[in-house]
Order: sequence, then C-alpha cells, then structure tokens
Amino acid sequence: MGVPLLQLSGVSRTYDQREVLHRLDLSLNAGECVALLGHNGSGKSTLLRIAAARDTPTTGTVTFDGLPMNENDPRVRARVAVVGDTAACYPDLTVREHLQLVAVAHGVEGAEEWIDHVLAERLLSGHAQALPSALSSGQLQSLLLASALVRPRDLLLLDEPEQRLDPGARRRLAELIGSETGSGVGVLLVTHHSELARTVADRVLVLREGKLIADGKPEDVLAAHDSASESWLSDIGGEAV
Repeated sequence: MGVPLLQLSGVSRTYDQREVLHRLDLSLNAGECVALLGHNGSGKSTLLRIAAARDTPTTGTVTFDGLPMNENDPRVRARVAVVGDTAACYPDLTVREHLQLVAVAHGVEGAEEWIDHVLAERLLSGHAQALPSALSSGQLQSLLLASALVRPRDLLLLDEPEQRLDPGARRRLAELIGSETGSGVGVLLVTHHSELARTVADRVLVLREGKLIADGKPEDVLAAHDSASESWLSDIGGEAV
C-alpha cells in the first residue's frame, strides 16, 4: 500500500525517569481508522500527542507521509487536524468566529458557505453567535469537531471525541468518521468507547500501562478482551453507538 500516512517506529516516552510509553510501533494508512483503547493512564493521550508532534518521543521516530513529523512544518499544519481538549476554545469568539478563524488560517475558498454547511452538520446553526461559555459540554465537543471539518485535512487525530456526547451525537460521530475514511482521510481515534471502536475502526490497538498488548481487527481484539475480568476494559464504555 506504499508509504503509511502516519508511522511511529520504536516510540517510547519517559517523564522524570518514569516510562509512560514503552517502545512500540504504529502505522496508519490513508482512508484507514485505527482506534486506540485503554484505561486512564495507559498512555493513549501521550501517544496521540506524539503522533501530532505536540510531544517529542524519548526514543523512536514519527513520520507523516514518509517525512519526519514536525508540528511547525507548514506541510503538517496544512494536512493534519487535531481534535483535543475543549480548553482550545477562545472565550471571546463566537462559534461562527471560531470557524471563520480556522477557515481564514487555511485559505478555505467559499468559507462562509462551507461554515454554514458544517454548522448544520454538527447541529450548531442555532448557536452560531453563542460564546463557548453559553454552550453545553456536548455542544463544545461539536464545536471542536466542526473546527476540524472546516479546514483541509489528510490526517485526523481525535482524542476521546465521544466524551460528553449523547447517544444520538455518538451515532453522528460514527457517521462522520466513516465519511472521513471514505474520502481518504486517515483517522487515529483515542477512545474509551469500545462500541464506537467496533463500529468505525479498521484496526484496534490496546494499551495497558504504556505497553501495546493487542493490535488487530476490531472483532478479534474486542472479542479476546471483552470480559469483566479484563482490567483494561473495566472503565471503558460499551453503550451502543
């Protein structure tokens, strides 16, 4: 399939002599969704930050489309979208102004029409003039997703996007991820929600205490670990998507 869109090779991360990520490999192809599961503190978010070049691995290399990943590289900024913490919102900008800022930064043509489309898709049209402080937690999460959708992207990195979403919004999230991969975007999904992973992922990876303990098709990985005695699953949600 050629060069992976995203590749982590021999990556580990140590903080203050504590190894939070043990040496591991991960590859992601264009049009593929890889879901990363594990309990709190297993290293999922650390791995995502490294994949986004927002943290530097202690050992190993990270490449994007065959070249070293660097957050300051214009090529990376133009092609990699990250959906993370709601703290990324600007308190004095309305929902529409957030999307306008992203669109202008990425030179999006026909920005206002596209912003209207994304607002409607994320059920935010009625909140376009609202500030983040007036939004519910689920609406804030939808704003973060909308900010990624309003810009070009070849790689989409999602850090627990199902958090604070109701079942209907989770179904729309699953449809969104399917639409992204169907258009050739690679998606790395960090999630606590095993059913979301089962629905959208081509591969599932499981981390435990910073070690990669499983990597395979969702039906194989989740069936092998779908037991109440499995500690990594004990705090992962399993509601229907």
